[in-house]
Amino acid sequence: MSESAANPSPESSPQNAPPPAPLPSENRATAVEEVTARADTVWVHPGASPPLPSTERQKLTNGHGRVAIVAGARTPFVKAGSQFQGMDVVDLSGVATSGLMARTGIDPREVDMSVFGVVVPALHAPNLGREVVFRASLPDTTVGTTVNLACASSNRAITFGAEAILKGEAEVVLAGGAESLSNVPIRFSDEAAHIFMQLARARSLGDKAKLLAKLRPGDLAPVAPAIAEYTTGQTMGQSAEKMAKENDVSRLSQDEVALMSHQRAAAAHAEGRFDEQIVPTFPPPKRSEVVDHDTGVRADSTLDALTGLKPVFDKRYGTLTAGNSSPLTDGASAVLLMSEEKAKALGYTPLGYIRSFAFTGVKPGHQLLQGPAYAAPVALERAGVDFSDIDLVEMHEAFAAQILSNLKALASKKFAEQELGRSKAVAEIDFDKINVNGGSIAIGHPFGATGARVTMQLLHELKRRGLNLGLMTVCAAGGTGFAMVVERE
Repeated sequence: MSESAANPSPESSPQNAPPPAPLPSENRATAVEEVTARADTVWVHPGASPPLPSTERQKLTNGHGRVAIVAGARTPFVKAGSQFQGMDVVDLSGVATSGLMARTGIDPREVDMSVFGVVVPALHAPNLGREVVFRASLPDTTVGTTVNLACASSNRAITFGAEAILKGEAEVVLAGGAESLSNVPIRFSDEAAHIFMQLARARSLGDKAKLLAKLRPGDLAPVAPAIAEYTTGQTMGQSAEKMAKENDVSRLSQDEVALMSHQRAAAAHAEGRFDEQIVPTFPPPKRSEVVDHDTGVRADSTLDALTGLKPVFDKRYGTLTAGNSSPLTDGASAVLLMSEEKAKALGYTPLGYIRSFAFTGVKPGHQLLQGPAYAAPVALERAGVDFSDIDLVEMHEAFAAQILSNLKALASKKFAEQELGRSKAVAEIDFDKINVNGGSIAIGHPFGATGARVTMQLLHELKRRGLNLGLMTVCAAGGTGFAMVVERE
């Protein structure tokens, strides 16, 4: 095996490079004040808090060692309705996985399983994990399956693959996710759908004519898709507005977080920190122009521009805008998982290893996107570490209001006592180690792909800085929270 194949994720910066100083233009005073001095203004249950999962130390190892994350690759993340609108989730996943396979140089016959997450599948190819088998030129005998856990779908794909490795079901797993929000299926009304189903069964022209006569113009109006909770009817944006109000999160602090996301992502792109992750993509139909960067990142963003935007979800009293919310995005991402023993046998130096993870659920009508504040302490305890031991943190940014709400909860003694049954706050918040290369507000958020993007971004930065422990968190629809602790050594 060549040296590049044995070390699939080389970095241009030296391993022990010092962390960069905060950008001179970062303005985060209000955000810092809200998650420190005002942390206890966070919302807590008025009655009994929900039970938490067991925090017993996870044994994420077996006779073949830990689960290694060998390498990762992704497409650029682009705004929905733009360069990737001619690509569905199968196409996007094919780019990410083919790039990953080529960069690692792994023999396709070594891959035992493909697990992919997607929230809005292609109707003509609902089992994305199986389609990836064909797009990545894996043997037809390779098992492929698909998972859906909303915005944590690729996190679930990764943990599903890790569990398969730990159980001895597989040694090598391709895991990831994709989303094409340019190609969301648009449905007709239920009445029209029922008539079309009957039309398919009608035998005579007369029967078909009678059925068509039942249709009214309003029946043919498309039903606009909405990212809304089935149990509450609220959209994610409306739920995040509710969180901002109940957790005492100001408009200014949200805009500060959004600005940091853009400035840091722009700096990361400029310095080439994403080059080892992104697979240059040639979209159809001409395939003559390359997309090699995340198109939502705005290097010229300013606080004045962000504060001048109008609220989107609550136009009269709201604080959430297009600027401090993640955009609808197309993209795909993938990581290569192996047992530690298999990685050594094949000569790979992994990016890192999974130390622990946790999934939690909260009541959607209360704090829909507050799940990470409950999942993170569980993952930390299962890993046998404290937040103070963590070197870098990656938190998925659905909305700046969600980020700030969760950070306040983690920094709040009141939240710890009343919600977690702990005597002290989970964390002291330091923005210098959180989302240091930007997050979903700037980079974008293709629902099914974000979790794997967060995973590889965290591990690459730990490697670049010569650090060891990382924590990632993702919130998701349905009140789901996810957290994972990874380690480099």
